[in-house]
Amino acid sequence: MRKRIESGNWPRRNHVQSNPQCLTLKFHVLLREQSAPRTGRAAQAQQAALHSYSPYSGFRVGAALLLSNGAVITGTNVENVSYGLTICAERAALVAAVSQFGPGIRIEAVAVANLNSAASPPCGACRQMLAEFTLPDAPVAFPAADGARIMPFSDLLPLAFEMKRK
Repeated sequence: MRKRIESGNWPRRNHVQSNPQCLTLKFHVLLREQSAPRTGRAAQAQQAALHSYSPYSGFRVGAALLLSNGAVITGTNVENVSYGLTICAERAALVAAVSQFGPGIRIEAVAVANLNSAASPPCGACRQMLAEFTLPDAPVAFPAADGARIMPFSDLLPLAFEMKRK
């Protein structure tokens, strides 16, 4: 892992085909964590939700990001009376990760939890923000209407905005 971080060679869209065991293992670990919410990243996301500032909606969300360097960074939602300026848990965690480790971070897994027993997939703004840093095959675990769901990030946001750099 250290060699990949130092070289800056990050796997892209074809990483899943070249290493399907890696993706399968991550999915099983996240699935186990979602079904047993007192352990692992799901528990860290749930713990972050305890710190939520949500006096207007009462919807308390936490997120945990597994970075390629092995660090797990958490965040929680912070509401504002205008609602439009509210920051979701996923973006709060992302901003904390970039602040702590710099813009070269890569996210290998995402877990979202809430304390309201409701569905809470990442919103569109969070998906687009995460797209700049998340590996396409990174599993994203979140509560859905039909129970815990895990899917690769590229399936969560298949047509992300992209800008070609010159």
